Amino acid sequence: MKTRFRPILAVGALVTAFGLLVTGCGTTDVATEDGHVVEHAMGSTTVPDAPQRIVVLDSPHLDALLALDLTPIAFTERAMGYGAPKYLGDRLDGVATVGTIQEPDLDAIAELEPDLIIGAKVRHEALYTQLAAIAPTVFSVTSGTDWHDQATLTAAAVGESAEMTRLITDLDTRAKAVGERIGATGTTVSMVRFTQDRFRLYGPDTFSGSVLAQIGYTHPPREWNQYSMVELDPEQYAQINGDTVFHADYTGNATGTVKARVVGLWGTLPGVRAGRDHAVDDDTWMLGIGVIGANKIIDDVARITAK
Repeated sequence: MKTRFRPILAVGALVTAFGLLVTGCGTTDVATEDGHVVEHAMGSTTVPDAPQRIVVLDSPHLDALLALDLTPIAFTERAMGYGAPKYLGDRLDGVATVGTIQEPDLDAIAELEPDLIIGAKVRHEALYTQLAAIAPTVFSVTSGTDWHDQATLTAAAVGESAEMTRLITDLDTRAKAVGERIGATGTTVSMVRFTQDRFRLYGPDTFSGSVLAQIGYTHPPREWNQYSMVELDPEQYAQINGDTVFHADYTGNATGTVKARVVGLWGTLPGVRAGRDHAVDDDTWMLGIGVIGANKIIDDVARITAK
């Protein structure tokens, strides 16, 4: 990771300490002479009222920003050379990249002279002090799980909280309407992601799992980890026990994953036996964390179940 950079715009990133009204998601904002104060995972930060040069470090905040019709000046990639998440189409053509989600390039970020940086504590807590010396920086607590919080934080940072509330409400209304149309209520679902050595089941608090729950599906009861997932060996394929199964390949390529091994074993499972196992796009269902991605998942579910 590159760490050489020139601290700039440090004044705007100073943490403020005066009274804030805390909302349920912890991302309230209060107007000041210099902008507005946003409470977030790392404290309270004064942000310009209309930031123009925003750098985004993680997928949920990127989706949220674009859902609000705002375009960042830079974002981090899933992997070097991967570019923007494919589900976003050409909406980020020409926008700079500044390293990967795992390793943001601090030099490149500083050279762009942003007026706002948005990221996640779970990913970048160790970089917060350095980032905050470059520009006002706000972090959500998590990434992917509880994705509404990441969307709400992003909206608060750019002064668009009311619009994000409307977008999330509209999404929930649409999800329920599709769920009623396809008869999702009372149907269990397994959300599977095949990785190199194992497979993961995604629970009701993950992004894709939560959208499926919004539609009306129920996840079979199990003990989820702190990220609302379980990671299993191919021989534990019987855990894929939903009436309907959606599955994705890590990085979008089944080659090199355990998919072939699991598929070779799972023929007697209820969802598979009934022909209700459906391949979905990893980029959308795993990276499309936000309003735009959720609407695309709802599109996929409506299309797939109509067959």
